[in-house]
Formats: sequence, C-alpha cells, structure tokens
Amino acid sequence: MVNGPLLLTIAVLGGTGKEGKGLAYRWARAGYRVLIGSRTSEKAVKAASEIMTLLEGSASVVGTTNLEAAQQADISVLTVPYSAHRETLESVKDALKGKLLVDVTVPLVPPKVSKVQMPTAGSAAQEAKEIVGSEVEVVAAFQNVSHEHLLGEEQVECDVLVTGTSKKAREEVLKLVEAAGLTGWDAGPIENSVVVEGLTSVLININKQYGSTHAGIRITGAPRK
Repeated sequence: MVNGPLLLTIAVLGGTGKEGKGLAYRWARAGYRVLIGSRTSEKAVKAASEIMTLLEGSASVVGTTNLEAAQQADISVLTVPYSAHRETLESVKDALKGKLLVDVTVPLVPPKVSKVQMPTAGSAAQEAKEIVGSEVEVVAAFQNVSHEHLLGEEQVECDVLVTGTSKKAREEVLKLVEAAGLTGWDAGPIENSVVVEGLTSVLININKQYGSTHAGIRITGAPRK
C-alpha cells in the first residue's frame, strides 16, 4: 500500500467489465486517482461506487464517460472486448495525444476463443498504435491475468509481460504492475505483443481442458525482484 495519493490519474476505459474493475480496484487501493470510463456515464458511476464500497471509501474512484476519463488522465488503460476496440479508440484518440495508452485487449473472436486469431496489424496493441498515431506511446500488458482474483486481497500467481513502443513507456507500466501487486517483466518492443496476446487463447484452452478458471504464466530462470 502506498502512503497517500499518487500524482498520476489513471483512466480505465471500458472499466465496467470484470478485468477493468479488478485493475481499477488494485490501483485505487495503491493510492492512485482512478477514473472509470464507459460509453455511458451511468454504468461507470455504478462501477466506481462498487469499488469505493469495497475500499470502504478510502480511495478516489470516479465514474464518467470514456472520453472525459481519457481527457483527465495521465495514463489510459483500455480494457474493452476486442469487438469494441477500434470504436473506443477512435472516440478517444485525440484525448490520448502526448500520453501513454496501456492496451489490455486480446483479439478473441467468439465462439472459438481458445484459438489464436490475430488481426491484420499483428496484434490488438499494434492495431491500437495504427489508430492513435505516433503521438501516443502504446504498451500492451495484463492480457494473461485472470480477473478471478483481482478484486481480492490475495496474491495473484501470474506474471505480467509488458511490451511497448519504448523502454521508457514499458518502465512506467511496470510501475503500475507492481502497484497492482503483480510481478512484471519487460518483454520488449510492441511487435512482441503478438505472442503475449496469443497466449491468452492458450490459457483459455488450458482452463477448458483441465477444469480451471485462472491459468496464468510465470517466468523462471531469471532473477525475481
């Protein structure tokens, strides 16, 4: 737990879903000011209220529209389903200029979500980079972390691979990973996001085959912090 609020404001775009609420909860608990974004502010306000209740009011979590959240935030984290990926980015891209975007999206194509199906751009993160342009740093992270335990206090046994457009951007996101109580690894340039995103379908398949709900990954053979 960080003592006192941090300077950064994090917008969780599409933050009314399970993954978005889980990450928002962890960052709010760590002392960040968190904005929950949604297409409708009513849904976002409800999600923010749920998180504030879990934290017994000892945090700053506010619900608003995706655009307003992106405009006010230092870092925006996109947690929408792939079907809403392009539309959401198009609606906020002007508000993201000069900032950092963390894309959590996985290009899952129902009904075969346990089969890797990557977009023409290579990955969702690379597609995001094409949409928002060169003025936005894009980092991919958190794709392989199940939402199952994010809203709890327990330690999540899953590492986070972080890829992105620059080392500096990846370093900033590794701080967010640590603040969420997870172990992160710099996994290199954004082109490597194709592997990280594809792993999600592999993990879904493992869950299906072995009756689990939150299979994850751990990096071995390298020094852990």
